[in-house]
Amino acid sequence: MEGRETAMPTADAVITIETFRPDHAATWRSLNEDWLIAGGYVLEAKDQLVLGDPQGAILSKGGHIFIAEQDGTPVGCCSLMAMDDGGFEVGKMAVLEHVRGLNLGYRLLEACETAARAAGAPRLYLETNTAQTHAIALYRRFGFTDLPPRPSPYARADVWMEKRF
Repeated sequence: MEGRETAMPTADAVITIETFRPDHAATWRSLNEDWLIAGGYVLEAKDQLVLGDPQGAILSKGGHIFIAEQDGTPVGCCSLMAMDDGGFEVGKMAVLEHVRGLNLGYRLLEACETAARAAGAPRLYLETNTAQTHAIALYRRFGFTDLPPRPSPYARADVWMEKRF
């Protein structure tokens, strides 16, 4: 997926889902650090790795990063990290508060699913925290189902989900 994927007009803006470019790096990091810190979470080792080196930790390993832009300004993001079983882990989803309610999370998940299916992946997988009630509701609406607990690099993870294709 190169460049712009889709455009969605709002009352006075156009929202697009973009593929990650090097000039997105600072925004990628700040969008994610902001929601993690605001949620009371600690930036863990895996957070530091994927936020500090998106090219090496995600993109060069067959993953993707999508950035939601409103009139060219980044307002949200999500990553898709290749897994050993051929699936992809959805991670690092963030949407700025002033654009919540515009269905950006769903559109970011659609971009992830499109890329995963194009790669022949059997599933999407994610880990989250029970405090993320809006995100969990979004994931369920998108077709994710709960999994039993499993080991995680994130101390905050207490919900595991997948969507099989």
